[in-house]
Amino acid sequence: MHLHLLAQTEASGSYWPFTVLVLGILFVVVAIAVFRIHAFISLILAAVLVGALSSSLPGGEGDNHIVTAIGLSMTEFGSTAGKIAWVIALAAIIGVSLMESGAADRIVRGMVRTLGEKRAGVALVLCSFFLSIPVFFDTVFFLLIPLAQALAFRLGKHYLYFVMATCSGGVITHGLVPPTPGPLVMVETLNLNLGFTILSGIGLGVIPAFAGLYFGKWLDGRMNIQFRESPGIKIADIEAIVSKKDNELPSFLVSMLPVALPVFLIAFTSFLAIWTTEGTFYSAMEILGNKNVAMFIGTLIALYTLAKQKGVSLKSLGNVMEGPLGTAGTIILITSAGGAFGAMIRHAGVGDAIRMASKDTGLSLIILSWVVAAVLKVAQGSGTVSMITTSGIVAAIIGSGIDLDYSPIYLFAAIAFGSQVGSWMNDSGFWIVCKLSGFTEKETLRTWSALLAFIGVIGIIEVLIVSAIFPNLFM
Repeated sequence: MHLHLLAQTEASGSYWPFTVLVLGILFVVVAIAVFRIHAFISLILAAVLVGALSSSLPGGEGDNHIVTAIGLSMTEFGSTAGKIAWVIALAAIIGVSLMESGAADRIVRGMVRTLGEKRAGVALVLCSFFLSIPVFFDTVFFLLIPLAQALAFRLGKHYLYFVMATCSGGVITHGLVPPTPGPLVMVETLNLNLGFTILSGIGLGVIPAFAGLYFGKWLDGRMNIQFRESPGIKIADIEAIVSKKDNELPSFLVSMLPVALPVFLIAFTSFLAIWTTEGTFYSAMEILGNKNVAMFIGTLIALYTLAKQKGVSLKSLGNVMEGPLGTAGTIILITSAGGAFGAMIRHAGVGDAIRMASKDTGLSLIILSWVVAAVLKVAQGSGTVSMITTSGIVAAIIGSGIDLDYSPIYLFAAIAFGSQVGSWMNDSGFWIVCKLSGFTEKETLRTWSALLAFIGVIGIIEVLIVSAIFPNLFM
């Protein structure tokens, strides 16, 4: 009860919600970065702490304030999980199925063959950009790094360029395009249309992705990093990948379907609703374009392709799904806990406090969103946690009644680009790239970390320009 008494004592000051916000964020950063407490536990405890420090909570009149804070945190955790759990689990299954069936390999080969070996960097960007829509970045990098090494081994040059190309496309869609966990939670938190957000994320991601590609080319011309073997990936393994025959893999069209079809169904239904919400056709598309149904259709196609390629029955695929579902379970816990933390920030009245403090100051909420996301990324390392926490703060500001003269999708993009900046030793992505590419820690800081900072800056510049020219896009 002492926490609540403190909150009541300080509540008369309009800046108490800021204190609650700062204490909540500091708790998350210290718990994860200093004490190495699991992100799920840290975020849940932070949600309860914010609730306990809040001057009042909905539905808590006359009840024990601490008990109300605990109960409301768990309710918000369950609410977030109910919105994202199924989609994240299906995305994980699609990702593993694409790799196990050889469909991902087929997509990469098709891109490289179409564009030619001289444009292999462009092919790698496009492949990582596309594959990171349903698949986590680390998984895509695991998949593509041997192919990048194979190209560098064959050509005898441009190793750094191919590694940066692989990174550039993957980090963009991992942070900008649902159903990856961070963007998916942001869609729910900011109350955005999923179909429009997918398309705008893809659209806003193209320029930074290719800017990152050319930044990688610039780095390649200035740093003498030659081809290297990395742990678990030897020259013999690379040669085995190159020697595979196309007839051993699914067709290019079938390989693309598990990712492309759900995106098309969700986006098409969103656009269809602009013209009509009546009739049998719309009713059917409303079902097929539902994110849960669309992702399930994509999953069925991916599993069927895997079963056909491996020559096993659908019943035997149960073992294949155990791994990705285990991984998805951890991601669901973390993202749902982050959703609870963001919701408790809203309940704490942070939005009203920020709106009043920034009134008549001309402070750009787009820039503020980017800065907060970047600071959180640097402090605790996880881009997903940065996105979820920042979107909760921004949603609180929007919910306090602030008038936006542009689409909230630009806030979504600003947060996503901000969460790219500041990848260093406390970021798991840093170590994945470092170890699998064979780079030293210093080389990774000069390449991977510099690339993400560059992409983040290019991204926010793009968002500011596009939001000024087309402020009402997707409103």
